[in-house]
Parts: sequence; C-alpha cells; structure tokens
Amino acid sequence: AVVSTQSTGILQQGILNNSAVPSKIGWAFGLGLERLAMAMYNIPDIRLFWSEDERFLKQFRVDNIHRPIKFEPYSNYTARSRDIAFWVPPSFEENDFYDLTRNRIPADTVEDVKLVDQFTNKEGRTSHCYRLTYRAWDRHLSVAEANDIHEGMAKEVEKIGGVVR
Repeated sequence: AVVSTQSTGILQQGILNNSAVPSKIGWAFGLGLERLAMAMYNIPDIRLFWSEDERFLKQFRVDNIHRPIKFEPYSNYTARSRDIAFWVPPSFEENDFYDLTRNRIPADTVEDVKLVDQFTNKEGRTSHCYRLTYRAWDRHLSVAEANDIHEGMAKEVEKIGGVVR
C-alpha cells in the first residue's frame, strides 16, 4: 500500500495575478507530518491525531525520548465499568487480582483495572476496591453481559479466599 505523505498543487492563477506576478506559475508543496507518523507508528486513521481520546494520547507521552513507541490499537465500542470490593485473604498480593482479571474472565474484555480504595479495619482486616473497565473489541457489551462477567469475577475472588462485600 502506498501512503501519501506530501501534498502538491498549482496555485490558482488569480492568486498570482493579485500578487503582481501574472505571468508566473506557482507551485505549492506540503509535508504531512501526520501521514509520516501514521506510516512510522502504523496508525490506521488520521483522525486520531485530532482526537482527545486519552487511550490514543497517552501512548505518545514518554519519559525517555529514545524509548521506541508502538501504537496499540484499542476498541471504539462502549466501555462498562464496575467496582468490586472485597476483604483480602491474609496471603493476598495485589498482583493476584491482576492475574485473575487476565486469566479467568473472557479474553480481551478487561481494558483497565485500578485500585480505587483500600482500608484496614480495627480488627486488622484489609479491604480493597477495584474499578474494572470491560470492553469488547468486536461489539458493544450489553449491561447484562458486563454484569455476568463481573459476577464471574466475584466468584473468582472467592476462590482465592476473598470475601466480596
């Protein structure tokens, strides 16, 4: 596939006539930096450059300018967020929960997992609350589908000894 990275054209004669050079021909050249970036990072749609979608923008914020950037495509379908709070078992490590979200629920439906709250009560029991964002790549997830996935997640938490609140 050929990707055009430059635009060219001939100036309208009226512009030249109004510029006191009626006997000249004018050429216009431009370089499309967005198109170069599309080719460089394999970005499929030029409109993403004018998007305010944080999923796109954050991919190009780097601490080290020498770190290679690879554009990661993302779904444009509706996201469904659900919170799950549970008493963590004594041997719980936060990575245990992230492993559950990657390995135990339908593939590619969890887009984001964030620990949004944690506390320890007077008896020394610790509770974590995570916000899970579900999104499918190929369709909109219905509310019922997201709820079913989330209920399955609650069952997985119980299997590792967590008590869902």
